[in-house]
Amino acid sequence: MASSPLTQRIVFDIRRKVQLGDLPGGSHLSAQKVADAFEVSRSPAREALSILAQQGVLEQIPNRGYFVVEAAQGAFGSIDQITAMQEPRAYYQLSEDWLNNAIAAEVTEKYLRDRYDLTKAQVIDILGRAAKVGWAEPKPGYGWRLLDVAKTPEALQHIYKVRALIEPAALLESGFKHDLEVLGCLKKEQLALQAGGVDTLPTDALLEAGFRFHEELMRLSGNPLYLMILKQMNNMRRLLEYRAMLDRQRFRGQCAEHLQMLEWLEQGNNLEAANLMRQHLNDSLARKSLLIGRQGTPGTEPAMPPT
Repeated sequence: MASSPLTQRIVFDIRRKVQLGDLPGGSHLSAQKVADAFEVSRSPAREALSILAQQGVLEQIPNRGYFVVEAAQGAFGSIDQITAMQEPRAYYQLSEDWLNNAIAAEVTEKYLRDRYDLTKAQVIDILGRAAKVGWAEPKPGYGWRLLDVAKTPEALQHIYKVRALIEPAALLESGFKHDLEVLGCLKKEQLALQAGGVDTLPTDALLEAGFRFHEELMRLSGNPLYLMILKQMNNMRRLLEYRAMLDRQRFRGQCAEHLQMLEWLEQGNNLEAANLMRQHLNDSLARKSLLIGRQGTPGTEPAMPPT
């Protein structure tokens, strides 16, 4: 029997953490620990751990739980060997309807099942994905609420203008913490993307890697307001980023710029890192605005991923 999309996502995320070294050999995992980390029940967590043990990523020790196999990280080869997972087509259908104002802000699971011809499990899955990235939330008691997001290229432009102000400024904060461990982890992830992940990882994984890079640098600024503002803007722009899908060649270039910024920060040259951050964000906005404009604005034909 095929595992659920939720279980597959847990498997994918744990494999990725093992490969990038975030879960080194010998790390202990239990069903409860995984369930807490992914905010799910123990059932999909147990299933994911069992699958990973079958794949040789984990070893199950009776009465002790699961442990990352010492040789697991090297066994993957390059990051492109991780199975890519695109969002289900119904997720894009729902997001496009919301972007195009074709669906009300408050919906029920039954309404979505009927509208998109889905099972109850499928509806719960896509709503869970939407909630995870910040554009849907369950209402108290019954139903779901779809949240305000940046729905137009103009809104995306406003967001990037603010980012171009606060992100370089965050790197120049007097209290910026040059945490070499954090910078090293970010560098490791960017290098892994350059080594093959850019070409093979799914859209959502690449977008999350980009969000993580920028948010971690904001965290190092020592000013929690910068991080709070950036996280809110990232949640607002997620849907338009999905609509634009992914220019993988552009992402490869952005990885190179990310790595250069990290090099300068490791050297304590925050001024050069800030200058590149400003240029990086301005160039990114120009490319994304052009791509989103080609794909249309709300009310036009949806830009679905290939089937």
